[in-house]
Amino acid sequence: MASGIVGYGTYIPRYRIRVEDIAKVWGTDAESYKKGLMLQEKAVPGPDQDVITMSVEAARYALARAQIDPQKLGAIYIGSESHPYAVKPSGTVVAEAIAATPKIHCSDFEFACKAGTEAMFVCFGLVKSETIEYGLAIGADTAQGAPGDALEFSAAAGAAAYIFGRENIAAEVLETFSFCTDTPDFWRREYQHYPRHGSRFTGEPAYFRHTLSAAQAIMEKAGKKPEDFTYAVFHQPNGKFPMLAAQKLGFKKEQWQDGRLSPTLGNTYSGASPIGLAAILDKAQPGDTILMVSFGSGAGSDAFIYRVTDQILKIRDKAPKTRVQLDTAKQYLDYGTYAKFRGKILKD
Repeated sequence: MASGIVGYGTYIPRYRIRVEDIAKVWGTDAESYKKGLMLQEKAVPGPDQDVITMSVEAARYALARAQIDPQKLGAIYIGSESHPYAVKPSGTVVAEAIAATPKIHCSDFEFACKAGTEAMFVCFGLVKSETIEYGLAIGADTAQGAPGDALEFSAAAGAAAYIFGRENIAAEVLETFSFCTDTPDFWRREYQHYPRHGSRFTGEPAYFRHTLSAAQAIMEKAGKKPEDFTYAVFHQPNGKFPMLAAQKLGFKKEQWQDGRLSPTLGNTYSGASPIGLAAILDKAQPGDTILMVSFGSGAGSDAFIYRVTDQILKIRDKAPKTRVQLDTAKQYLDYGTYAKFRGKILKD
């Protein structure tokens, strides 16, 4: 039986900080980030926002599009590397906030930046096997970068929520594939506030090897080539990497540009490729096919092939669209306010 996305929603905070406002504090060349990594600004969570609050907003938008009773959800999974609690689930709080039934399977997922697609992968599998009727998968992060570190220019905030089901499907899942190896490119140990990264591992052995391998394998599995897809979306730690991955695979600009949000959003970690997928669904037409490939350090990629159905036309205007949230009602912060919001400046 066909299974896929029946509802989706995103949440992007309105606060922003520009690359040059970070660079001038640390005496860094802003142009190397603006031109080299194609970053302009990033979304910043407010002082009262975290993975749970953003997940609740995105989940409510997904429910509005799916038009289902939250009591029908059989599972809620939240993928993130910035869960508010080290020991206490985010998912149970979200379940309570959206009035889901307590008779539900709930879990938090972690796998660096692919934790969101990891949650999607499991939800889809449970729905397809008819173990549950509907499943809610969320990718959300309030990503952190140490003061002055290269990550500070991109680490951003946002959330995407997807409800999977077998009826009234807006985007059917045609294929899935995962590719994982032990590649130590990025990590954060217990009690450490900020992550560390092995710079020389970040590109070729980590991001590109896993992203390209997963994309090539799923296309081979489905018997498809780049020209068979209307859209493609990849994990976007910056503006440059997803563009290069798309080009290496043979995708054209018109296929990947709508899902690449990182130049003005930043890297939302677990929310990155799921938010990009939502931006595509906001404009996709029935019959369009979409390739989605995530990436998580450590390292691995999840790949999906979706086919959009007529149902998309009935649901997408029932909640705020991704680009509208990204491009409007923005409020810019200076570095001091940003540092205060992110807990980089603490009062005694």
